[in-house]
Amino acid sequence: MDYPARVKIVDVGPRDGLQNEKQPVPAAVKIELVQRLQDAGLKEIEVTSFVSPKWVPQMADNTEVMAGIARKSGVRYSVLTPNMKGFEAAVAVPRECWPDEIVVFGAASEAFSQKNINCSIAESIARFAPVVEAARAAGIAVRGAMSCTVGCPYEGEIAPERVDYLAGLMKSIGVQRVDVADTIGVGTPLKVQRAIAATLRHFGVDEVSGHFHDTYGQALSNTLAALELGVWNFQSSVAGLGGCPYAKGATGNVATEDVVYLLQGLGIDTGIHLEKLIDAGQYISEHLGRPTQSRVAKALMAKREISTTP
Repeated sequence: MDYPARVKIVDVGPRDGLQNEKQPVPAAVKIELVQRLQDAGLKEIEVTSFVSPKWVPQMADNTEVMAGIARKSGVRYSVLTPNMKGFEAAVAVPRECWPDEIVVFGAASEAFSQKNINCSIAESIARFAPVVEAARAAGIAVRGAMSCTVGCPYEGEIAPERVDYLAGLMKSIGVQRVDVADTIGVGTPLKVQRAIAATLRHFGVDEVSGHFHDTYGQALSNTLAALELGVWNFQSSVAGLGGCPYAKGATGNVATEDVVYLLQGLGIDTGIHLEKLIDAGQYISEHLGRPTQSRVAKALMAKREISTTP
């Protein structure tokens, strides 16, 4: 199989991974996590979101976190800004604290859109249009997260035509690249390839990324399926941070460590130092008081213990 020679990973742990944590995570811990991720070689990190603290209290320290990062040359720092108020807050700081990219989101499922943000898919895109316009006018890149591209907790299976529709709307308002997200982790390789193929009708392969949840243990298989189509951008979360709120007790984001191990095994360059990445995952897992969700990290840390035992 002729896979891409290199892959770029966006680690979404600091934002998507931590946003639903009930225990408060101090800004200093989030800043340190970002630091450790970039030290491990991550070139794209989703840091925080500018949303109402009433709805997402974990992200109330967004400005403090963005100001506290010791930025590294060549690293892209992104934030979620679902409306103009959020975007305005993200840029109401010194220029050096601005995000390099903002993220807007939409769903391929009408039911999910209604229940999640209380409007239709078309209405959500209309809300995002001025945010996209303002960001691009300010020289900030724009990424669109497309959720429920293969399955929805309310509608069930999602047809590729729905993904085609959403991708077209994203393109029409000036979104520059999009994520094909399996939000509840029900995707299988063929379904994922169909969703990606629908997206590729509107965006080039360099503008499409895969975002897979591991609820049914299919995330790595789906990563391979995306690689087969030439996709070379992926999102994942260090230590597997982030649950799956629509599948009780299920895992959520695939662990970055597991994706990197897979890619390294295929001879694909990621620029990521796996051992440093594992240490970053262990750092945040210890703070949260629970084990890492990365199978690779668990295995390699156990191996470390054996090798250091007298």
